Amino acid sequence: MRLKQSQRRMFLGMLAAGAAAIPGLRGQQTPYVPKQSDRPEPLTGEEPGFQSIFDGKSLDGWKGDPKYWRVEGGEMVGEITPETIIKSNTFIIWQGAEPADFELKVDFRITEGGNSGINYRSKVVPDIVTPSNQFAMRGYQCDIDGRRRYTGNNYEEKGRLFLAVRGQVTRVTGKQKPIVVSSLGDPGELEKAIGAEWNTVHIFARGNILMHSINGRLMVAVIDDDQAGRPAKGRIGVQVHVGGPMQVRYRNWRLKLL
Repeated sequence: MRLKQSQRRMFLGMLAAGAAAIPGLRGQQTPYVPKQSDRPEPLTGEEPGFQSIFDGKSLDGWKGDPKYWRVEGGEMVGEITPETIIKSNTFIIWQGAEPADFELKVDFRITEGGNSGINYRSKVVPDIVTPSNQFAMRGYQCDIDGRRRYTGNNYEEKGRLFLAVRGQVTRVTGKQKPIVVSSLGDPGELEKAIGAEWNTVHIFARGNILMHSINGRLMVAVIDDDQAGRPAKGRIGVQVHVGGPMQVRYRNWRLKLL
């Protein structure tokens, strides 16, 4: 049967509307059917759904003090020099969204004396020490430092402070110190997974479960049961920290909203 033009348009519209339910359309794959012999296996290539949030050429879509942040060689660079020593932490902040549940991947490299961190589910707050600082943040942070004493920790900047240190699975209630409920391994052994050059961070934020992985090793996991104190969503930003001169570099920012 040959369709009239009006019927053809109607049919195509119905097909487009129902495409998500039809196997093979809109990139859908045949559903996976597990076999008894199947076991989990490493991912080959990048998992679908991640989008770049840094173009490698400019700070478009990000906001921070240009005295401390620039783009160089395709990398986001945060630097404190002897002439620009700060008295309080300052951030460069992604302006694209305030994610709740997401996964974030990014590579970093930091100088030995450097101190930085990746904030998420965070908000901009007034800076009492440096009132002119428009880029202070409060919220969850994947800690990063050049001497690898704190790298991987979950530290809530300007909030509840240490929620989990490397090697810990913790529960946070808001009524006492965070409780260690399990171990992910020896902190010293986990430190060996963090290199002096480029490292890859993978942050998981799903509901009240927060996990920080570095170079494929899970560093901390937090079960945040503090309903009154936990942030449900917020900004993503990265930090240059008070202290001496330092430099931190970030590249390959990839975000997947859930």
